[in-house]
Amino acid sequence: MIEANSDAAVLTGDLVNSSKAGPTATGQAMRQIEATLALVEAWVDNGPGLFTRIRGDGWQFIVQNQSYTLRSSLFAFSNLHAVRDLPQTRIAIGMGGIDRIDGPDLSAATGPAFVASGQYLDAMNKTDRFAIGGNTSTALHRAVVTLVEDHISRWTPEQAEATALYLCPTDPTLKEIANTLGISTQAVHSRIKGAGAKALRQAVKHWEDQKDRAPC
Repeated sequence: MIEANSDAAVLTGDLVNSSKAGPTATGQAMRQIEATLALVEAWVDNGPGLFTRIRGDGWQFIVQNQSYTLRSSLFAFSNLHAVRDLPQTRIAIGMGGIDRIDGPDLSAATGPAFVASGQYLDAMNKTDRFAIGGNTSTALHRAVVTLVEDHISRWTPEQAEATALYLCPTDPTLKEIANTLGISTQAVHSRIKGAGAKALRQAVKHWEDQKDRAPC
């Protein structure tokens, strides 16, 4: 259950160039994001995120445990970027309170976190991929997100695919990732290094500062 008057992170996103991509690719991208965020719901001390599709090519999701804000955003972005020929997504993160959630989705939800997330998405450029704000966000949060933006701008789909697995809360080894992808450990190492994923894993750990890790 998502409680009103509690702090959370609201992710509001939309697909880039969805009109050019067409309805089939747009639908596939939305399903990819929804499936990815369903995994986030199972992380330790998190909970239902009520993924909701909005405005055709837009979507919204709650991260109840704010410590997972950065990891879940990167997780959603990298899992989508890993699939070739699908539109990418922008993600605006609103950190703050939730006033009300009516029904099984977020269509009528209100609160400072929702307001901040929507406003930051509207202010983003088409070339931006992440933005963050809200009454529980800090200058350090914004600084980290700025550096993350620089990292992901150079990713190949293969690097994104490896990074998505590397950022699972269980901290999988390179060998485990190699077994999942059916490639060599050396190839995984090359992708992780090229993506700067080691630094990203450390960044999300410092952001979270928690002991328990959930299965991905």
